[in-house]
Amino acid sequence: MTEGNFVDYIKIYASSGKGGRGSTHLHREKFITKGGPDGGDGGRGGHIILRGDKNMWTLFHLKFKKHFRASEGGNGSKSRSTGQDGEDIYINVPLGTIVRDADTNKVLFEVTEDQQEVVLLRGGKGGLGNWNFKSSTNQTPRYAQPGMDGLEGWYLLELKLLADVGLVGFPNAGKSTLLSVITSAKPKIADYAFTTLKPNLGIVEHRNHQTFVMADIPGIIEGAAEGKGLGFRFLRHIERNSTLLFLIPADSEDINKEYKILLNELKTHNPELLDKNRLLAISKDDMLDDELRAEITKELPEGVPHIFFSSLANTGLTELKDQLWKMLN
Repeated sequence: MTEGNFVDYIKIYASSGKGGRGSTHLHREKFITKGGPDGGDGGRGGHIILRGDKNMWTLFHLKFKKHFRASEGGNGSKSRSTGQDGEDIYINVPLGTIVRDADTNKVLFEVTEDQQEVVLLRGGKGGLGNWNFKSSTNQTPRYAQPGMDGLEGWYLLELKLLADVGLVGFPNAGKSTLLSVITSAKPKIADYAFTTLKPNLGIVEHRNHQTFVMADIPGIIEGAAEGKGLGFRFLRHIERNSTLLFLIPADSEDINKEYKILLNELKTHNPELLDKNRLLAISKDDMLDDELRAEITKELPEGVPHIFFSSLANTGLTELKDQLWKMLN
């Protein structure tokens, strides 16, 4: 998936179908002059339904089709025949999609399971046919109910990635490089900040054909939780990750300080993020000797497991995957 095809926020318009009209038919048959009312009910209008699809990773397919209208229900007919229901419209979305009311911004529901179906808008109910209104005082009612109108509205679809591991770090920390080395993902890599403007996903292959999903989140800057830099557009993706991999280069001026800034941004955005598993990974290990590595280790934050690795020299990557797998399981 290319970066341009990753869409994690979209606004759509949806309209469910109107219910069918009830019939006012009166039964007519040879030798039966007054057969009475036999008008059937109208069919219901079509629903608008969201359905989870585990094979989708983006809302890109909704970028150029943002209007969805379900069909109307069929009208009732003679012999108490009910009209055909309107055809339902299914909108497939990736797992982790949140649906909000565009006017109130209220969260309506989340789609988190494959093939999970949630009715966004119910179709209008079909009107009752005249046979429902027959009584002892009104043997031949010549009226029926019209179908109820469908519902409509604008909705916001917001994707929070369902990845196992989220890469957290400052811009140009080497997150995309790591993802490209240990997965088959091909993120954009360059020697300047904010190379990654949208999250990238990759599947990490572990021992015995076991796999887990890693997400490269665009770099955090100080004040990101207040909207600076790329702000909330990437921080929300971290909420779904069960393990956070903090990535800081070995040539950083102060690794401990950078880690605390990253941690504070997560805490400001959502304090619950601090409850997730954390692993501190020091990249560019190929620049270090044993003495420098020992000095850096002394300055690392306490209580957080750490590991040294080099994407360039391909060292420490197996140990990194082992440690992540252990934390995930």
